Amino acid sequence: MQYRSHYESPLGGITLASDGEALTGLWFDGQKYFGSTLTGEEEEKDLVVFDQTRKWLDLYFEGKKPDFVPKLGLKTTFFREAVWRILLEIPYGQTTTYGAIADRMARQMGRSSMSAQAVGGAVGHNPVSVIIPCHRVLGSERGLTGYAGGIEKKIRLLELEGISGYRA
Repeated sequence: MQYRSHYESPLGGITLASDGEALTGLWFDGQKYFGSTLTGEEEEKDLVVFDQTRKWLDLYFEGKKPDFVPKLGLKTTFFREAVWRILLEIPYGQTTTYGAIADRMARQMGRSSMSAQAVGGAVGHNPVSVIIPCHRVLGSERGLTGYAGGIEKKIRLLELEGISGYRA
């Protein structure tokens, strides 16, 4: 069984999903790939992981760096999960580029190179927005690129963390 809950953020509604133990989804309502881990057979329920996620989001939207991550349940391909694990390592208030992640993935996979576009596809399908900080990934020369929640939300998340110096 899958469960969902709702959170009202300063940037709009957020839907949370869980398998009962771990957070499996967190999407801005209406974003691209919304509900990608949902099957259509969910029920609204209060869960410990939802309480932890709300606490994380409250801290984050107050401009604080949460010192924990709710338990995540990422069921996906090896490649996407590896990219998402790298995203979790991007420090609060800092950014990286698709190219830098591609270089790191290439090294991890024993390859000489990796496509930044392949990394971009994995980043774009991140089912746990904000907590897995895909908004901290910029294009080459610090350019803003797509964000499943919308560029406006990406800009606001970056500003919330005190990040500037990107190109619109």
